[in-house]
Amino acid sequence: MPKAHLVQANGATIPAIGLGTFKLEGEACAQAVSTAIEAGYRHVDTAKMYGNEAAVGEGLRASGVPRDEIFVTTKVWWEDIAPGDLERSAEASLGRLGLDAVDLLLIHWPNPAISLAGSIEALCRAKTKGLARHIGISNFPTALIREALDLATEPLVANQVEYHPWLDQSAVLAACREGGLALTSYCPLGRGELVNDPAVIRIAEAHGKTPGQIILRWQVQQPGVVAIPKSGTPRNILANLDVFDFALGEDEMKTLSALARPNGRMVKPDFAPAWD
Repeated sequence: MPKAHLVQANGATIPAIGLGTFKLEGEACAQAVSTAIEAGYRHVDTAKMYGNEAAVGEGLRASGVPRDEIFVTTKVWWEDIAPGDLERSAEASLGRLGLDAVDLLLIHWPNPAISLAGSIEALCRAKTKGLARHIGISNFPTALIREALDLATEPLVANQVEYHPWLDQSAVLAACREGGLALTSYCPLGRGELVNDPAVIRIAEAHGKTPGQIILRWQVQQPGVVAIPKSGTPRNILANLDVFDFALGEDEMKTLSALARPNGRMVKPDFAPAWD
């Protein structure tokens, strides 16, 4: 994969577009993973909470692409991030995936009932034990990003958060860049709603691209941003990767960023932290 399609973050090299697998299950999930890898994807994202790690592992093996060419991320659920629990969760994920190690292990959500110091210590221990090549966080606001970085004895390489043009994440992005972390964007298409935004459609028509490709290009054209769109449809899987043969102009980037709205956040579980 050309260097322009990779994000460097605290020693990790992360493909800028990955396949998200949330809500993909069973054979459909395995087929989506295999299709994506055969199409050129080299980054696949899953989590214990998704209940599809075994299917993801099946898709990885079915693709026939060597393991060391694919960047695999999984996550430890927020209820399992206490010392001991976190390592056991990581080991169980590896068993389901059929892997000796993942490329990136994330704390899925912070948990105020569990000491962050203990969680980060356990996360670092998972890396030193060889369960993960790299480690990181997910759904951490700026204050917790900085606290996690201060606590970590191993490099943190990413913070995975919801990010799309309707949600201003400039504060989180600045904190990630300050700490050398990639920002990995989930729901990068705003659960599909953004493809109907008139401003997105106008820019898509100007470039001869789909609205989804415009939004993903907006993501990966920002330094340090990785996007993991989910799709189980071969046509969309292929289209989501086809965003590296054009560039958005400065005014187009600003137009898309200006779409942010106060109610733009779509993922709002009751255990979420206080957002920036």
